[in-house]
Amino acid sequence: MSDSGNSGSRKSRLSRDVVLAAALDLVDAEGLEALTMRRLGQSLGRDPMSLYRYAENRSAVLDGLTELVLGRLSVPRGTDWQATLRSVAHDMRRLALRHPNVVPLLVTRPLSTPLGLRPLGTIRPLEQILALLIDAGFAPTDALHVYRAFYAFLNGHLLNELQELVVDPDENEAVLRLGLYRLPAKEFPRLRALAPALADYDGARELDEGLGILLSGLAARLSPANGQRPPEG
Repeated sequence: MSDSGNSGSRKSRLSRDVVLAAALDLVDAEGLEALTMRRLGQSLGRDPMSLYRYAENRSAVLDGLTELVLGRLSVPRGTDWQATLRSVAHDMRRLALRHPNVVPLLVTRPLSTPLGLRPLGTIRPLEQILALLIDAGFAPTDALHVYRAFYAFLNGHLLNELQELVVDPDENEAVLRLGLYRLPAKEFPRLRALAPALADYDGARELDEGLGILLSGLAARLSPANGQRPPEG
């Protein structure tokens, strides 16, 4: 038996899942900017041209990454819609902290493609959350409002928390660490006074605080019991 046959058999078989897993590893380690078809081929030990069978270009790989990560997010069916959305938010936060370099992609990538043309895995959470809310008694249009408000808050929180994490953790003085010493004290007295609170950032706690405000506000404005808005005034 020839050596070339043996070396070929030792190579792992390529598949879309294998390519995307390698792409995720590459982005986790080096960031989105490092992801090119050439670099991905090198990481797999393959000719980059062989990857085009599984992803027609870099854009398709980015879509696949978004689908891969969001596919790990499950939305359980339940009767307590607020508890379920809290659980989804914390699951999403854990995914974001595990793959921080992918978060900007998760937030912006779906917006670049019309809803019906997006990979199915990226819109499945939308369908599942709509089902959760409609089953809880929300009118379909109100369920959509809840979904939009929920994800707008969640994405903003994740981007903000990741920004907090890149601050130098070795600097102990909050004002110095956050760069607040650059702000004129007379113009920004409240912000400077909040330096210790800003430095003592607990992402999970902040997420719960924000969810409490958001979900209680939505519950007060929209009535899930009968799917109708409560009377105003």
